[in-house]
Amino acid sequence: MKNKKLPQYFYNPITLIGVSIASVSFGLILFLMMLDMLAKESKPYVGIIAFIILPVFLIIGLIIIAVGAFKERKRIKSGKFEERRLPVLDLNDTQKRRAVIIFSVGTIVLLMFSAFGSFKAYEYTETDEFCGTVCHTPMEPEFVAYQNSPHARVGCVNCHIGSGADWFVKSKITGAYQFYSVLFNKYSRPIPTPIENLRPAAGTCEQCHWPQNFFSEKKVEYNYFLSDENNTRSELTMLLKVGGGNSEFGNTSGIHWHMDIKNEIYYLALDRERNIIPYVKVRSLEDGKETIFRNRTIPFDEKDLDKHELRKSDCIDCHNRPAHIFNQPDKMVNEFMAEGVIDVNLPFIKSIAVGALEKPYSNKKIANDSIRILITEFYQNNYPEIYSTKKAEIEKAISYIQRIYDRNYFPSMLVSWRKYPNNIGHTYAVGCFRCHDGNMVSDEGKVVSNDCNICHTMISQTIDNVRQVSLDGLEFIHPSRKDIKQLCSDCHVKGGY
Repeated sequence: MKNKKLPQYFYNPITLIGVSIASVSFGLILFLMMLDMLAKESKPYVGIIAFIILPVFLIIGLIIIAVGAFKERKRIKSGKFEERRLPVLDLNDTQKRRAVIIFSVGTIVLLMFSAFGSFKAYEYTETDEFCGTVCHTPMEPEFVAYQNSPHARVGCVNCHIGSGADWFVKSKITGAYQFYSVLFNKYSRPIPTPIENLRPAAGTCEQCHWPQNFFSEKKVEYNYFLSDENNTRSELTMLLKVGGGNSEFGNTSGIHWHMDIKNEIYYLALDRERNIIPYVKVRSLEDGKETIFRNRTIPFDEKDLDKHELRKSDCIDCHNRPAHIFNQPDKMVNEFMAEGVIDVNLPFIKSIAVGALEKPYSNKKIANDSIRILITEFYQNNYPEIYSTKKAEIEKAISYIQRIYDRNYFPSMLVSWRKYPNNIGHTYAVGCFRCHDGNMVSDEGKVVSNDCNICHTMISQTIDNVRQVSLDGLEFIHPSRKDIKQLCSDCHVKGGY
């Protein structure tokens, strides 16, 4: 007893169990910290495991140590003291020596495999495969869209979580309910968006995209094919004014004026999708001046303003589908026709392709079979000569049209491009015109402009094989409806391609 380095009441089974738990937890914390330091990139999961989860077990172990010591001390004071002795292992005994060797080697091997397995399991939870395929049915649309997006090489956790343990904890708390909803088939169809608790863009998007360097103009070319027999082609070239960044490089006006470099924009939305916006507040970061804009066509009593939360505008309010884009059928058919993989010489191919894609189907197999039947029968019945001479071209067109369906329609989750509109632009969703509809007016009479030229300048347009060019800008003429005046989305969302 005199040789013991700690008081007698620390030598009891409960305390020894606590020591084991605390020691293993501390060892794993050191192991993961070393991995994190040696890793080429910061890994959010290491932070949460090493600094949140394992410390909890470490504390539990320390508590068990204290409880065991307290109970043992109480037992000793009550006069029930009986010195506890550990089992004596006589290694001269062949059986005991063999047992010790087997137990020791087995324990070491088991710990090594457990550590390796835990690390591989941790690594797997950081993969895109884990995010997209473990919960296959609910996440299939998002995962397929992600794999075909401009951000396909950016890991899911980098955008949905980012660096640091705080947002990791928030995402995992949210994920607990998501796990429950998948396990018991309680998830919504489709998954509702926007994600209300998504991390602000400053902590994710702006780690790669530097707002101060959004300037100048970007040339963009569009190719359109009408839904007539000849698939009449029209072309449009415009300069997108993506400026609004650093004033050292020129005018700060342009699309990215909305970034909070010199202004902060707050808005109130009356619907979950953030499309109905009656109230906008713009605050200048230079002089602190605030300007309130009110939409004169949307009834709203400002006495109820306190009941609503003003949202600070950031990247995601416009770039709401940065990695999960569900493309419109006519847009994708246009692109494949422009690339030549869908033969433009097939009569009515634009019309019949979009019509086949937009029909309601109960599952993907039925959809792909129906698309093949619809297109094949159309040419067999209406253009038998073309069907016999262009079978290969028709078959190729069918395969690409089916590809469009597979990437953008998911009947099991009730998902299509209509369910997840993209707010970039204003062709297939209200988008820019949520605020830039000409009805958002301040008390001073200042109007949030709906002039097309504040965001882009159309420098070339080809209609009916006649090309118009002007560096000063052209007035947009619809290729098939010359006198059209309503918003693009009024027709395109309803199916008027």
